[in-house]
Amino acid sequence: MKTLTKEMQAAITPEMALDLLKEGNKRFVNNLKVNRNLLQQANETSDGQHPFAVILSCIDSRTSVELIFDQGLGDVFSVRIAGNIINEDILGSMEFGCKVAGSKIIVVLGHSKCGAVKGACDHVEMGNLTALLSKIQPAVYDEKTVTENRNSDNAGFVEKVAAINVKRTVHAIMERSPILKEMIETGAIGIVGGNHDITTGEVSFYDDTLIINKHS
Repeated sequence: MKTLTKEMQAAITPEMALDLLKEGNKRFVNNLKVNRNLLQQANETSDGQHPFAVILSCIDSRTSVELIFDQGLGDVFSVRIAGNIINEDILGSMEFGCKVAGSKIIVVLGHSKCGAVKGACDHVEMGNLTALLSKIQPAVYDEKTVTENRNSDNAGFVEKVAAINVKRTVHAIMERSPILKEMIETGAIGIVGGNHDITTGEVSFYDDTLIINKHS
């Protein structure tokens, strides 16, 4: 698997970027990982990096995006935080990844059985975690279909909240970053939300979050 160069990155469209991630996840699920010389990649990227995607995921140890999308060194910018939420620093990191470093797609990736989402469902308050979980709280309130057992014991409720949380984050990125919004609108980059099933390893993308505009 070749290390990405600036020319290779420039030739990737947002649509192709998403396909690369889908193909990589398919390989992961089927245990057909590409053979990479990571040491060689470390050497080849030492003078610069040209990742094709920025992926915001959870700190969950089972959701390492390089592994579940079968990517190597220099392929993706990985932003990880409990509950895959955003703040100013994360938005700044995404702006760097796309506007400065040339990435072609932003992925907001939630996952099944997420501890942070469960904490928000249970209205947990503990130290600095309180402020973090408060960012997931709106997704809990937005989930209106479940009327009973609206807590972490209800697995279905947790998954619904996790999906809403991802979709809210996709919208918030565009609302809070004029730079990324413009790049999405002009077709320079795409954005999509998805969910990683920690049991099967499979990533499914939410079609209603996908925005890939053709270059005008």
